[in-house]
Amino acid sequence: MKYVFDNREALEKFIQEELINTADVMQILNCSRQNVFDLIKRKKITPVKETSKERLFLKSDILARLKQLE
Repeated sequence: MKYVFDNREALEKFIQEELINTADVMQILNCSRQNVFDLIKRKKITPVKETSKERLFLKSDILARLKQLE
């Protein structure tokens, strides 16, 4: 999927509304941090950005995973 933004404000809005961190994933999926890491390891969810301390995910990917669990 390719995203195109008309201006910086559109990009900022996308980031604020569509990118979530590990804590948000834990809340949405109602699971532990360890479970989130296990899902990543098993390639059930994939972060779009990883640093040494944090991972960022597309909210739509996590909501899709939640729907699979229902």
